[in-house]
Order: sequence, then structure tokens, then C-alpha cells
Amino acid sequence: MHFEECPLHFCCHDSWLYGIASLPAQTGTTDPVTRGVMIVVGGPQYRAGSHRQFTLLARHLAAQGIPVLRFDYRGMGDSDGSQRTFEDIHDDLLCATDSFFERVPGLTELVIWGLCDAASAALFYARHDPRVTGLVLLNPWVRTDEGIARATLKHYYTARLLEPALWNKIRQGRFSYVAAAKSLFGLLRQVASSKNQAAPATSNETAGACGIAPLPERMQEAFSRFSGRVLLILSGDDLTAKEFTDLVASSGEWQQLLASPRVTRHDFPEANHTFSRREWRDQVSDWTADWVQSW
Repeated sequence: MHFEECPLHFCCHDSWLYGIASLPAQTGTTDPVTRGVMIVVGGPQYRAGSHRQFTLLARHLAAQGIPVLRFDYRGMGDSDGSQRTFEDIHDDLLCATDSFFERVPGLTELVIWGLCDAASAALFYARHDPRVTGLVLLNPWVRTDEGIARATLKHYYTARLLEPALWNKIRQGRFSYVAAAKSLFGLLRQVASSKNQAAPATSNETAGACGIAPLPERMQEAFSRFSGRVLLILSGDDLTAKEFTDLVASSGEWQQLLASPRVTRHDFPEANHTFSRREWRDQVSDWTADWVQSW
């Protein structure tokens, strides 16, 4: 199927936001399209994505008959406004959704696609907008100081010990024992320090002082309150994904949520954080298109 791309601009408070809509060609013989996909960009980057990932994904979905919007939220790419974090883009997502539905009048449902902290932003937003009936979450960001320290110790250091390059450096006298020891003991101190705190660290350093729950807890609550379908895709070669899977393994509540029939999960053992190889990117695109069209 052919598709077309058109620029889209809309206002969010006092700022103009800019995006690209990738739309299936109108043949006049098919049923109207009622479900679209909005790609939310993780920061700090703009709507093309790493190695043009979001551009290529949008075009792939549009060629399958799925309308797609990708845009820059305030402070990113071409859009106006001051830079902000993934926890402060609710209004950007609302204005983008309104504009997308105006541009494609037949839409009644929206799937939000997000990688890393964009997945977290999508989850926080989704339960507040009844038009959102599906989420595609890739390597969700649940970062805490203790979580990343544990993930690094468990996954990075174990894998590093099995690398021939490490042992070659040791044999050749090019390995810095002092730097390695400082890094290792720094991580151990971070884990121990987090254990001694009344609450785990959050993505916002001031969260504890302000009474805000840790990010993993808020993510779990948002997930439990969202009643739509979820496609979860996790990379095997990525510490962000490892931190998430470690969190799930330690939490009965998370395990129960992911065991729901509304959740479809794909583990991608060889892929890195941004699915940077063509075959990885294409697989993610195929999984997304098949899932969006399956219900």
C-alpha cells in the first residue's frame, strides 16, 4: 500500500509543536481506518529517532495501512518551548492526540509507541485519555540508583568476565585494576546506601523530599490503571531492559500485571537498546504492525 507524509503543526499552551503524519493512501475501496499510532520520542532526541528509527517505523506502518504521527514535544527538535523531562509532557501528548484525530477524522482509537523513557511517559498518560486503547512499550525506563547499580553488577560485570578482550588486556598489561576497583566498589556502595535509605531513589533527586513515590511504584500503578492492551518488547543486550526485568522478577505485583491476557511480550535476546541493526529494527516494525492489526 502506498502512503503519503505531511507536516503537522499545533499549539501547546504558548508553544508551537511540529511533527510528521505518515498516512496510508486513500483508495476509496477500503473500510475507514479507525486506529492510529503515535510515536512518542524519548529524550533528548527528535522525531527521526536514533539511526532514523522512528521515521522508518512510521513509514513501515503507514505502508501497512496504519496512520502514524511522530512529533517533537516542547523543547525538542523543531518545537518551541523549554526542554522538559518525560514526566512533564502530558499536555504535549494531549495536544498531539487532538491534532492527529483532527487530521485523520475517522480515528477512534490510538496506540502510543514509546522506547525507554518515552514508554514511561506513554504509560503515565494513557489512563487519562480514553482514546488510548493500546501501548507499545520498548525497554521501559524504571531507573533508580539502586536498580541500575544492581543491574550493572549482575549483568554487565558477569558478561565482561566472559569477554576474551578483557583477558587479552590483562595479559598485555593494559588493564587498569585501580579504575576497575573504584567502579566496582562505587556500585557496591550505591546499593548499600540505597538499602539504608527510607525509600529507594527515584528518577527525580528531589522526589523523596517532595513525597513522590519512587518511579517503579508509579509505573506499576499507571500500568494497573490502564485497561487497554499492551505490547512489551525487551532487548537482551540492554541495561535499561535488564533493570526492568530484574524489577519484575522481584515483584509479584509486576508479574501479575504482565501475566494478564491483555499483555503480549516479545523478548529479543540479541538486540541492543535502540534495535540499531536493520534486522532488529524490521522485526520490531513487523511485531508492531501485526499487533496493532490483530484486534
